[in-house]
Amino acid sequence: MPNARIIYSKTPESAAMLANVKRAMTITAKLNRLTFDDADEVRALFSELIGKQVEESFLLIPPFYTAGGDEIRVGRNVFINQNCTFYDLGGLDIADNTMIGPNVSIITTGHPLEPSLRRRATIGKPIAIEQGVWIAAGATILGGVTIGENSVVAAGSVVTKDVPPNTLVGGNPARVLRLIGDD
Repeated sequence: MPNARIIYSKTPESAAMLANVKRAMTITAKLNRLTFDDADEVRALFSELIGKQVEESFLLIPPFYTAGGDEIRVGRNVFINQNCTFYDLGGLDIADNTMIGPNVSIITTGHPLEPSLRRRATIGKPIAIEQGVWIAAGATILGGVTIGENSVVAAGSVVTKDVPPNTLVGGNPARVLRLIGDD
């Protein structure tokens, strides 16, 4: 499985993953007590969560949920609306000028399909969101995909495959609806 990160249960890696989940939950509990007017404090806590200072142009409206946070990378002028969930074990890159609507789930992690293995491993596959993307309300992005530059993911869509640049995708599973231009 290319670009996948597999963590087996009852290993030092799984203990570290659990410790990181606890760390993230402590930080997000503080973050989720804040309001829209607390933008500076939201940025400070989000920076602590991801381990890197976010730009002044970064805006997140709580609440926000994550199972780690340390594998999230965000560019400039990124907007994350309320009630989003990011599971980032596989790595999550969000480029400049991205807008993420409310109730969006970006999930890099999963488990093996085989019933006997499901509880024994967590699999993380990276997600890349290129610049200028808009992910509309309630969309779900699954691990192993790239959302191409300037694309739009329609509300409620479930993205399971790469999205080409400059396209509108929608549905479950998401499919290309049309190209986007400067018309």
